[in-house]
Amino acid sequence: MLLTATKKDWAKNHTQEKALPFLVANRYTSKQQLKKNNNFTLNSDKQIMTTINTYLTFNGNCEEAFNFYKSVFGGDFAHMGKFRDMPENPQHPISESDKEKVMHVSFPIGNTVLMGSDTGGEWSANFTQGNNFSVSINTDSKDEADRLFDQLSKGGKITMPMNKTFWDSYFGMFTDQFGIQWMVSFDADNRNK
Repeated sequence: MLLTATKKDWAKNHTQEKALPFLVANRYTSKQQLKKNNNFTLNSDKQIMTTINTYLTFNGNCEEAFNFYKSVFGGDFAHMGKFRDMPENPQHPISESDKEKVMHVSFPIGNTVLMGSDTGGEWSANFTQGNNFSVSINTDSKDEADRLFDQLSKGGKITMPMNKTFWDSYFGMFTDQFGIQWMVSFDADNRNK
């Protein structure tokens, strides 16, 4: 179940308990999972703070790995989407063999969300097992997303500039000057604008 709320809803329901529909940490997390896992943080102004989670990349076995993690930690996936679910783009066609791979999975564990995907197509050539993770930052504003992206990517290599995506997130990726991969996103529908 995907939940969305408006800024007006947030203003009316500014306590942690009452504001759960607005406090969706990312668009693939349900109210029940947030409430169960207390998976959000408020600052002194009762606004969602920037969060950092781990994002794992797999070479075709993401679903198998996440089912294993689920068997160990218990709980449910907040979201699992396949590449076949993406809108078609003639400039970047998805091969038949990649359509069943995982495009994105979110798995709440305690106060964090473990996220992941399979690599495919042109991206799979860069896959290195053991170094297949990114630090994922979810910000509370577009300005904060831009600030963190610009500062952290200095001296590094930008993989995907910050831009609006088909999943309605403002999102970008880069590798920093120390070789660490990062993802930055701001979900306007689920955060304070």
